[in-house]
Amino acid sequence: MRNNNNITEFVLLGFSQDPSVQKALCVMFLLTYIVTMVGNLLIVVTIIASHSLGSPMYFFLACLSFIDVVYSTTISPVLIVDLLCDKKAISFPACMGQLFIDHLFGSTEIFLLVGMTYDCYVAIHKPLHYLTIINRRVCVLLLLVVMTGGFVHSLFQIIVVYSLPFCGPNVIDHFFCDMYPLLELACTDTYFIGLTVVFNGGAICMVFFTLLLISYGVILNSLKAYSQEGRQKALSTCSSHITMVVLFFVPCIFMYVRPVSNFPIDKFITMFYTVITPMLNTFIYTLRNSEMQSAIEKLFCKS
Repeated sequence: MRNNNNITEFVLLGFSQDPSVQKALCVMFLLTYIVTMVGNLLIVVTIIASHSLGSPMYFFLACLSFIDVVYSTTISPVLIVDLLCDKKAISFPACMGQLFIDHLFGSTEIFLLVGMTYDCYVAIHKPLHYLTIINRRVCVLLLLVVMTGGFVHSLFQIIVVYSLPFCGPNVIDHFFCDMYPLLELACTDTYFIGLTVVFNGGAICMVFFTLLLISYGVILNSLKAYSQEGRQKALSTCSSHITMVVLFFVPCIFMYVRPVSNFPIDKFITMFYTVITPMLNTFIYTLRNSEMQSAIEKLFCKS
């Protein structure tokens, strides 16, 4: 893999050049990042420390929260620092690293949400055999498959971008290094490369989102045979998953299921699933889960 270009750094335009707007955004993103870190780390620590949260569902939830911590850390700190600096520059290697880690953990989260759907399906359809089917070995195997899928996807993205020649403009109209803004700066025709990116990223989002919706439709339809109490408990679990799936997949589909192009709204859509969604995860899985709330209370009481 060889890169031929005379670009050593990229300049990120961010959201605004107005100093007052930048300060306001800096405060907002800093608070969002703090809530994201504290909330998701609290979920991870609570699940590890609590014996009552030893089911596979909470194992996957802890993995999801950890991914959100790393995923958010890839974007938010750089964004916050750039809002305080006059020149928002990022070196070429750092840009490639940010792109790789962003897509690694972003795609891993997509695959993990699919795995959590399977877990939810087994828990509702085969409750008596749940711990036998989704045992520790299966959990670890699913996690390895999820991570491998994310790595392969991200490796493809970085190989594509790194092999492109960058010899002209180095200004990215975005707040971090992403695929489409970088493809537009390349000194070559990227039409067919863009199609492979759409197939690699957009198709994954679209196919998995469709499969997940069908799966949840089957799951919700099967709840008719349950008692009201059992139906409410299952709905509470599934609604959290469905909410996360919609919040994460819909913006991704908008961004990647289209030819290579950049619109002003892209930055705000990207901000939603890279900055806001990891924060919302903490509220979705704690405020709607009585077992999690009880475990957090016990953890604080012990402390």
